[in-house]
Amino acid sequence: MFRKFLKNKLLILFFCTTTVVIVNAQDSNNSKSVEAKIDHIISSLTLEEKVAMCHAQSKFSTPGVERLGIPELWMSDGPHGVRGEINWDNWGYAGWTNDSITAFPALTCLAATFNPNLSKDYGISIGEEARYRKKDVLLGPGVNIYRSPLNGRNFEYMGEDPFLASKLVVPYIQGVQQNGVAACVKHYVLNNQELWRGHINVEVSDRALHEIYLPAFKAAVEEGKVWSIMGAYNQFRGQFCGHNKVLLNDILKKDWSFDGVVISDWGGTHDTKQAALYGLDIEMGTGTDGLTSSTKNAYDLYYLAGPFLKLLKSGEVKEDVLNDKVRRILRLMFRTNMAPNRPLGRMNNQEHIDVARKIAGEGIVLLKNDTSFFPIDTSKKIIIAVIGENATRSMTIGGGSSELKAKIEISPLDGLKKRYKNATIIHAMGYASGPSAYDRVIPSEYDLNKLKQEAIEVASKADAVLFFGGLNKNHLQDCEGADRKEYKLPFGQDELLNELLKVNPNIGVVLVSGNAVEMPWISKVKALIQAWYLGSVAGDAIADVISGDVNPSGKLPFSFPKKLSDNAAHSFGELSYPGDSINQYYKEDILVGYRWFDTKKIKPLFAFGEGQSYTTFELSKWNTDKKEYAKNESILISGSVSNTGNVDGSEVVQVYVGKLNSKVNRAEKELKGFQKIAVKKGENIDVQISINVNSLSFYDESISNWNLEKGDYLIYIGNASNNISKKIKITIK
Repeated sequence: MFRKFLKNKLLILFFCTTTVVIVNAQDSNNSKSVEAKIDHIISSLTLEEKVAMCHAQSKFSTPGVERLGIPELWMSDGPHGVRGEINWDNWGYAGWTNDSITAFPALTCLAATFNPNLSKDYGISIGEEARYRKKDVLLGPGVNIYRSPLNGRNFEYMGEDPFLASKLVVPYIQGVQQNGVAACVKHYVLNNQELWRGHINVEVSDRALHEIYLPAFKAAVEEGKVWSIMGAYNQFRGQFCGHNKVLLNDILKKDWSFDGVVISDWGGTHDTKQAALYGLDIEMGTGTDGLTSSTKNAYDLYYLAGPFLKLLKSGEVKEDVLNDKVRRILRLMFRTNMAPNRPLGRMNNQEHIDVARKIAGEGIVLLKNDTSFFPIDTSKKIIIAVIGENATRSMTIGGGSSELKAKIEISPLDGLKKRYKNATIIHAMGYASGPSAYDRVIPSEYDLNKLKQEAIEVASKADAVLFFGGLNKNHLQDCEGADRKEYKLPFGQDELLNELLKVNPNIGVVLVSGNAVEMPWISKVKALIQAWYLGSVAGDAIADVISGDVNPSGKLPFSFPKKLSDNAAHSFGELSYPGDSINQYYKEDILVGYRWFDTKKIKPLFAFGEGQSYTTFELSKWNTDKKEYAKNESILISGSVSNTGNVDGSEVVQVYVGKLNSKVNRAEKELKGFQKIAVKKGENIDVQISINVNSLSFYDESISNWNLEKGDYLIYIGNASNNISKKIKITIK
């Protein structure tokens, strides 16, 4: 298989050159010219060659057409970094020595930055690495909405708010694609849990679909001009999302005018005729369920392979259907591996490390800081106890398809040792989880009682304790393929923390996770940092914040409920989450995340948009440019942000809007604008945020379209969904 792989890789180089001769570089950017070239190629292809382009030939590639110089199409997992090279026909790693990459922070961290400029830098950097690795499609980013804190894959996504996800996904896509690599936004749509993901049928209102779950995908298509999209595993109204008439034909390709390629998730295709007629363009992973080795000639047995060819030859499916798929695939190729002026990419350079560290530093969220526990002065000769497996555990391996082969990974313990030269740092593991393995739990071989006693002894000797807890990338934690079993911290961490507090109350907790967790100990600890999965330079970024070299400015991209039943999805019982294994009903409708907490007057443990700083800010003089607006106008909101503390810092101004006396049920308020502002100590900066009046519309199911209600609205200005500084009443005429 390796020989076949090498042969095909060489053919890419030769036939790409041939194709560039066919496609004049001067008119390659002329869409009409490209479409004419595509017409010519399609007319030159046999039926068999066209069908072959619509399905995989290996785990991560589709075939080209050698006789015409059409190259293979190569894909890679990797919303947070380009995955290590996988074997041709099984999930083993190929053992390459030149496929180590920069591991970027997980997308929950990116979302917590509230910084679209950093999202662009992220996309550019990861796109450069994908291009250097000769990938044509990067399978990411993910923008599924955070609905339940038990979802094992939440760490891959951008939080609970569709507006925030929309504003961050667009620059990410643009950054990736400027490298001649297609972003592939996933998982379209309603893949909001991993449990039963391969078959669960989701029932949700049209209104919630359009207001909550579709906006980030729509922004990716209409604003980001994304070149590919991955269908979700689950069903929507009785039809699999990977070949779904409503989602793919009607909404994506018709309403949004998507001109790119729909790629199945691996093993997400189930029916030849539906795959042919309902919007799927490239089928991947079938016959293997994305997990196991293939049967003989498996690729010829794909739904869009031999069975598709049979339907075409019989006339049951018209050749125009096939031609549309091939047209989209060729269009993707002209944008990627047949583009004449495609950049060469770059790998593992200092600029990428700097971007990863900047994102990590801006994404870390300070949630509690009694008695100014943080920052900890690096000049002091103190004893710091670092306790917890997460202080040393690798967080780039495991987690499913997002696992990475990082060139470097600096652990939190190493980062702190490097920074705190004057302190004595002592470490105890405290708890253990066992090694990462996909789809199974391997118990730890450590004596857990001994680990606990060692940690208690170490804590008793320290001036300050840093407890590194949270989750990891193991099965049933933050991992693809299954959801968490419980909301509390795993591996006995709650019990361990209580024991540590008895011998040393001076404890700051650093949570490493992509999910909210229950915190029965929160009132007892001095401080809390939410640190996410931070990638290659995790330890340096955490040390940056703990030392005060970086002033934390991250804001939570999702709410932390006090208890699981406070979460909207869980409050309605099992049919709402996780369903009965066949059907699931999104009974909370549009009230997801903070929309639920605000509207139902339920106090979360930590709110959406919440995050502290080592300095203090004051929001003042906020007002709108006028009090009455009409359709298509913009609401201009102006004010000032003052840094009233002692260190430079950044604040995120958040603007929410709510309809007064609405004729339909609506959330109390919804995020409609935000801006991150860097302000030096003692200074103030004037800020303007513009909101399009049309964005205040709701999706009206009676007309199957958006409807702007006239009347009075409240604008809420603050620095968190639960911390509003100013309310302004306006009227839409």
